Amino acid sequence: MKLSVIIVSYKVPYFLEQTLLSVQKAAQRVETEVIVVDNNSKDNSVDMVREKFSWVKLIANTDNTGFATANNQGIELATGEYILFLNPDTVVREDTFEQTVHFMEQYPQYGGLGVKMIDGTGIFLPESKRGFPSPEVAFYKTFGLSKLFPKSKRFNRYHLGYLDKDKNHDIDVLSGAFMLIPRKVLDEIGYWDEAFFMYGEDIDLSYRIIKGGYKNYYYADTTIIHYKGESTKKGSLNYVKTFYEAMIIFTQKHFQGSKAGLFVLMLQFAIYFRAFLTLLSNFIKNSSLFVLDALVVYGGLIVIKDIWAHIRFQEASYYDTNPTLMYFNFPFYILMWIGAIYLRGGYDKHARTTHVLTGALLGTVCITSIYALFPQELRSSRMLILLGTLWTIIGAYLNRSLVSLLQHNTIFWSTSQQRNVVIIGDGHESRRVLNLLHEAHVDFNFIGKIGTSTSNLEDSLGAIKDLDALTHFYKVNELIFCGKNISFEQIIHWMTRLGPGMNYKIVPKNSTYIIGSNSKNSAGDLYAVDISFNIANSIQQRNKQLLDIVYSLLLFVLSPLLVLFMKNRMGFLKNIALVLARKKTWVGYVPSSKNLDLPKLLTAVLTPIDTLKIKPTEEQTLHRINLFYAKDYTSSADFSIIIQALRDLGRQEVPTYVTPC
Repeated sequence: MKLSVIIVSYKVPYFLEQTLLSVQKAAQRVETEVIVVDNNSKDNSVDMVREKFSWVKLIANTDNTGFATANNQGIELATGEYILFLNPDTVVREDTFEQTVHFMEQYPQYGGLGVKMIDGTGIFLPESKRGFPSPEVAFYKTFGLSKLFPKSKRFNRYHLGYLDKDKNHDIDVLSGAFMLIPRKVLDEIGYWDEAFFMYGEDIDLSYRIIKGGYKNYYYADTTIIHYKGESTKKGSLNYVKTFYEAMIIFTQKHFQGSKAGLFVLMLQFAIYFRAFLTLLSNFIKNSSLFVLDALVVYGGLIVIKDIWAHIRFQEASYYDTNPTLMYFNFPFYILMWIGAIYLRGGYDKHARTTHVLTGALLGTVCITSIYALFPQELRSSRMLILLGTLWTIIGAYLNRSLVSLLQHNTIFWSTSQQRNVVIIGDGHESRRVLNLLHEAHVDFNFIGKIGTSTSNLEDSLGAIKDLDALTHFYKVNELIFCGKNISFEQIIHWMTRLGPGMNYKIVPKNSTYIIGSNSKNSAGDLYAVDISFNIANSIQQRNKQLLDIVYSLLLFVLSPLLVLFMKNRMGFLKNIALVLARKKTWVGYVPSSKNLDLPKLLTAVLTPIDTLKIKPTEEQTLHRINLFYAKDYTSSADFSIIIQALRDLGRQEVPTYVTPC
């Protein structure tokens, strides 16, 4: 056997399917065996591999052994002269295996090879080529100098930013996403170090390759897609902690003496320093608009009170004798307005003018409702509340226009970008993909299809060779590639050529999933399966969380009466506490192995099935019930289920309805 491809998989079934399809095509040019090691994904990954890729050697672990251990399991099973460690969220070109194996055969001095990688938006991933994390290199990375001077040979040795990404180079560190190593080299230097659970193990193996007298190589003549690049995780505190702890393991293993001790201390400091920066960055990113709105509204209220005092009492300083107005009333009003705008979705990524307007009005209703409960000395003019409402709407709109202008060069923040979609594929397959979009109720503007063959362009906008001109002319912003009709080499070529200004999606052959990656920095958007779930809407999610709290407080107040009707009285009180602690939700999914395909929800007390007299027992039926609950979710649906299944609110575990085989 010439090549063994080892893929360690964990909870990425849609990516894995596409990876295996690309591997299957690339393997036609090189004698290849494929080994998938699943680290207890608990989804349909294992079943999918068995059903669709029976030729794959599958190891299904019963727990998550970690990346290094799983790779070693694959090595033990491998028989290839060369071993490729490949991530399950990658797409390789048809010629990738042929080119890279041929290169390694020509140059035996190289013990490891990596390739050029792009993310799902066509952007080059800098982790394709890296240098060893010496104390100096780690210092520059920790304190952001490598990012500040990305092309500097001194400051950016970690990502070797001074080396041309489109040229081949000797490098220090290979990426574990694509690492090709001769079997004889692994037998000489040892396998993956299982002390590393995640991150750092590829650095360690690369270091041992060089210590063994070989070189590592960055091969830019072929490109792969790596959807979940390293950059997707950097906003996570867990990433910071895990990454630098892996660096400490690497340092303690390969450095000695006082130099090693100093390096470890620096890395330990880096954990807290980078964690602080991550928290600060996330806080600024998530709260800046809240703060800006609060300051603008507060400043506006100060001006409004003086203007109204002048109009109403002919004395601009009339309210200055009442300090509670400035230090109690105004902050309270702002809290109500901003809180209501938040609940209505006014701070979401795709907020609309109606969200701000209805949020401000809702806040005003809350203020006036509570206003009557204030003691006389805390009651200010109702006109200040009404004028404040108007200013809140105007100020919030202007703030978002300013932010939109700075970020997107347009003041029209409330106008959603229309999805101008072009499907690239032939005849039947392009129609199948179009039907998938319609069945998923996706809001899009279908421009047309582009043929992949010049001999069959009937009803097409044109041929794929003119894709750049066609996308410009028709103002296309989303391309969907039919994997059955177009090679992965062409897909990667066009993603690289058109760049990140376009959204890219791929429909694998015979698949019902549309896979893409529109945001490399958002872990929640690493792949897009275009099904519209109402429960995934951020406003609905917040409403569900808020109503969980409201229901819990109401049930607690009524608990002396309600416990008389409960099947499990102590369980009822315990569930109230668990829902308030965000450990459970009052209504959620029926237990099913297919729930991982749906938007995530907390463990449920009740489910839609509790309203049915006859309980279905087939897995597919249960999944459909969950699917429709998520797709058509409304707050009233939860309320109805709670009322109908009131006696079961003390239940500690939802019954499993699936009939045993």
